[in-house]
Amino acid sequence: MATGAPGRDALHRQQYVDKSRYMENQQVILALAALAQNTRLDVFRLLVTAEPEGLPAGEVARRLEVPHNTMSSHLSILSRAGLVHSERFSRSIVYRADLDALRSAIAFLLKDCCSGRPEICAPLLAELTPCCPPKVTTDA
Repeated sequence: MATGAPGRDALHRQQYVDKSRYMENQQVILALAALAQNTRLDVFRLLVTAEPEGLPAGEVARRLEVPHNTMSSHLSILSRAGLVHSERFSRSIVYRADLDALRSAIAFLLKDCCSGRPEICAPLLAELTPCCPPKVTTDA
């Protein structure tokens, strides 16, 4: 059952894809902007090393020698960018890096890498190999 002009559905799908790509662009821009500041980059890297437990906000401030109110602002910016999540435990707020958000941003940047020529991307991908590769299980 046809609805509307023949090219109309294709045009509608294309507009949806374009809007979807726009939202993806905006999220990556927000994440990169949040990380484009020394203290926030240090905070994020510290929280990555503290995975999966995370760190209380006060401990992050202490380790990086940043005043608590300044650290609060940095953590808020990282949170709005979707790079960190917080959870309250009693009187403490524990922050954790969102590794899925980081993975998504990196994947977005590399999605069109090398235009189908893996030899171009090989050195870059080798650098991105995790320091802790997944354990290979063998079914015996």
